[in-house]
Amino acid sequence: MIAVRPVADEQELRAALAVRQTVFVDEQGVPGELEYDEHDADADHLVALDGEAVVGTCRLLHRGAVCKLGRMAVLPAARRRGVASALLDLAERRAQDRGARRMALSAQVAVVDLYERAGYTAHGTVYLDAGIDHIDMDKPLHA
Repeated sequence: MIAVRPVADEQELRAALAVRQTVFVDEQGVPGELEYDEHDADADHLVALDGEAVVGTCRLLHRGAVCKLGRMAVLPAARRRGVASALLDLAERRAQDRGARRMALSAQVAVVDLYERAGYTAHGTVYLDAGIDHIDMDKPLHA
């Protein structure tokens, strides 16, 4: 059973960052200096746990009426089990609780369908971010 929640402590935050290292840096070849930034310090980090093991993560940047979701990562062994969808659901609830009216994200083109199934709409053109095709997406949040 997968549980999702905000990080509980520094140990879980380190585990979440390790998931990002595995997925983005090791698996996808994103340079480490691009993966970690100044926003990690003030982000709202969420984790997905399988037992006590962190298997997924994302971060939220709360910016008034818009909440930016980013750094969604799920370990390969935990994929196709609803982990990303569960993280998205919690992210949207937390954004609404903080007054956001819209979620925004930059999706890797390879996983656009995940976000579309959750009600997100792509807009603009595809662009490269860290050498990977991305497109901007958003979703209105309803009270």
